[in-house]
Amino acid sequence: MILGDGDHSAGNRATLDDLFRRAGVRHPDVLALADPPNRAEIVGGAPLALTFAQADRAISAMAAALRGLGLQTDTPVALQFANTVESVVALLGVLRAGMIAVPMPVLWRQQDIVDALGRIGAKAIVTQTRIGTAAQAEIAMQAAVELFPIRYVCAFGNDCPDGVVPLDDIFAQAPSDFIAPGGRPGNPAAHVAVVTFDPAAGGHIAVARNHMELIAGGLGVFLETGIAADAAILSTIPLSSFAGLASTLVPWLLAGGPLHLHHGFSPDSFAAQNAALPGGARVVPAAALPALAEAGLLEGAETVLALWRAPERLPAAAPWQSSSALIDVAAFGETGLLAARRDADGMPAPIPLGRCANPRGAAGAVRSAETKRSKTGTLALRGPTVPAQAFPPGAERGRAPHLEADEDGFVDTGFTCRLERETGTLVITGSPGGFAAVGGYRFRADDLDALVAPAEGTLVALPDALLGQRLAGGAPAPAALEAELQARGANPLIASAFRARARSDAA
Repeated sequence: MILGDGDHSAGNRATLDDLFRRAGVRHPDVLALADPPNRAEIVGGAPLALTFAQADRAISAMAAALRGLGLQTDTPVALQFANTVESVVALLGVLRAGMIAVPMPVLWRQQDIVDALGRIGAKAIVTQTRIGTAAQAEIAMQAAVELFPIRYVCAFGNDCPDGVVPLDDIFAQAPSDFIAPGGRPGNPAAHVAVVTFDPAAGGHIAVARNHMELIAGGLGVFLETGIAADAAILSTIPLSSFAGLASTLVPWLLAGGPLHLHHGFSPDSFAAQNAALPGGARVVPAAALPALAEAGLLEGAETVLALWRAPERLPAAAPWQSSSALIDVAAFGETGLLAARRDADGMPAPIPLGRCANPRGAAGAVRSAETKRSKTGTLALRGPTVPAQAFPPGAERGRAPHLEADEDGFVDTGFTCRLERETGTLVITGSPGGFAAVGGYRFRADDLDALVAPAEGTLVALPDALLGQRLAGGAPAPAALEAELQARGANPLIASAFRARARSDAA
């Protein structure tokens, strides 16, 4: 049994699967999930589109497949997907099976996978046979060789390698009466549902959240946006982080309309998706917001959610000038996020010191978090959306890096901030020290140096207009070092830094 320490009251028992079932009961034959139109280029095959009833059957079939492998309740199951329909079905299928979903960033390769999963005892990896040009199932198999607890590698897609369990047939199965396994005492919403990862000195920190914390995070975003019931959502943010879950998955479940997915970034595909969806919401990286708006790729949207993975850049954001409402979602790694609608002047709203609630300034707003400035000048968070304990249980008694909360329950985000005493607000002034932030990925500078030093290589983080930073490398034999890093299973953003012209392809 793995329980969080959230509110166990009888009125707060809904799980993510409960939210999905409620939406499905209301509109069983309405579109629930839709793939990017360029799916064939991303993972192969024709784009999928599922009604709520079809998605429900696929989720049950996924849960039954996992149970059929002999995996037990509370087993961590790793997921690595492009931003396609399978990513949603697999995650909800893991939860319906009574297990713990462990989504991983799509650019993670063998090194990151082994380091992260080795800390939590994952028993299975579920992925796709390929994502772009990467043979993702092969990568998962290579990682599994180094991870003794991994018993199964499963994949969607054609040409599964030997030893990989194929899963495509879950979309073709007849309706199932799969019943989620019992055996969990207490409030089902208080059980750990998802584990994500934050980089730290010495490896990745496993950050676990129960259903209540995940729903609270997404509810704050949902209330701030004011998304109408049954409205369509088009999201470019994959479900591999707390920010992705809170800005995309939970608002979709609460709205109960269709979720259209986009694997970033294809301007033509995004333009076609946007044009086909008048109204509704668009979820996009904040760094790409000016370019998307200038190109007219957000026209027609009622609401735009801009995800700030580098919230220190938010105070300098340009005024928003559009008929669409803009909601800034400031993500502080995997610790938490704060959502705030732009005011009439188009400028970002300040972060209050103390209680944060959504919709901001409204009577009866729901508390999402509480802020304070730590003794070292960094932003700390606590509240219903913030994780409260280390994972797996007992990790705090070991040497491995783990989530830490202070005596008052605040978790330090590492982002430096300044207190504006006259207004009682906080201004984020810098990211956690010693890290390079490239798109949605953070790398510890010491780890980068150690990775390339044996080959007399150097890596530096340079400013980048879209990604925040990009990596640039130098070495006596850069092509050889790039090949060596790829062979060692390093993140492609690191390996590609040694090309003559580094590519900015963070998702």
